[in-house]
Amino acid sequence: MATFSSKNYTSFLPAIILLLGLFAANLDLTGAESVGVCYGMMGNNLPSAWEVIELYKSHNIRRMRLYDPNQAALQALRGSNIEVMLGVPNSDLPSLANPSNAQSWVQQNVLNYWPSVRFRFIAVGNEVRPVNSDTAWLAQYVLPALVNVFNSIRSAGLQDQIMVSTAIDMTLIGISYPPSDGAFRGDVRSYLDPIIGHLAWAGTPLLANIYTYFSHAENPRDISLPYAIFTSPSPVVWDQGRGYQNLFDAMLDSVYAALEKAGQGSLQVVVSESGWPSAGGLATSVDNAQTYLSNLIRHVQGGTPMRPGRAIETYMFALFDENQKNPELEKHFGLFSPNKQAKYSLNFGGGRIWDVSAEYNATTSLKSDM
Repeated sequence: MATFSSKNYTSFLPAIILLLGLFAANLDLTGAESVGVCYGMMGNNLPSAWEVIELYKSHNIRRMRLYDPNQAALQALRGSNIEVMLGVPNSDLPSLANPSNAQSWVQQNVLNYWPSVRFRFIAVGNEVRPVNSDTAWLAQYVLPALVNVFNSIRSAGLQDQIMVSTAIDMTLIGISYPPSDGAFRGDVRSYLDPIIGHLAWAGTPLLANIYTYFSHAENPRDISLPYAIFTSPSPVVWDQGRGYQNLFDAMLDSVYAALEKAGQGSLQVVVSESGWPSAGGLATSVDNAQTYLSNLIRHVQGGTPMRPGRAIETYMFALFDENQKNPELEKHFGLFSPNKQAKYSLNFGGGRIWDVSAEYNATTSLKSDM
């Protein structure tokens, strides 16, 4: 065993401290890099796309979900090094069920910008619900559009760089408690099974929008606020020897269990939306949103009880408060106000913490609606 004199130890100490600091910073950055932010545009008072890209860069947000191929946003993204999940709007699904139209869409909105825009995913449709929904008529187009966009990406030789998937919401889950009993609803299996079968064949994760807020707001008696915002001091649910201390893990693991029961247990899941509103409904406040969002960033570094030890790629909803959304609650999911001032203190790595006190002047107060 090597020995060190106190003199040698002292001389090495600054280097050791520096290396430990770099190691810790790298751990923080690695976790933060798994988190992106959704860039919605349903507001009439939002900054320009160029300002938005600078906002992402200045706060070290390295991934973006973009809901449609907005040309100004795509131009602004050139050379930014921000990884992008690009959405095919639901309204485009019927058109992209035609292979030629899908090829044209990919050429215009992806290949014309690649590689100066770093596309990571293409999300073909968002929250299409095949039964008892105003999107039910679109369900027939999701799989053909998904396959056609995938084939267009593959024909360009980019299938290993750009993943093609679709985003579901939790209404397609029929059983979610306990998490190991998670199962898709029987009346959506004929819609969903071919989709997840294609994703498994292509080796592409399923995208899922997961909101603990709505579960708590709809059933506050049985789903406590601490369980929903990651502050429960101990496990609330025990399931086959796994302890669940937060609802986010339980919801995500119910999706994994549902995939296993559908024969696709190897599929990974990317959380394509998650957030907490600051106003407009039960348990909405700046404090609750701050708690949920900051804990979410930290928590997704480590996986779930059913899938431990792997960072959960997650996209926080949303970048701005959007004043053209309805109902009122939907206007208050932003991490920033439209004037680009941060609503919360959040750390996306890179050594910078969004400090609300630094973003706002001393006369600005933060008010919450309970």
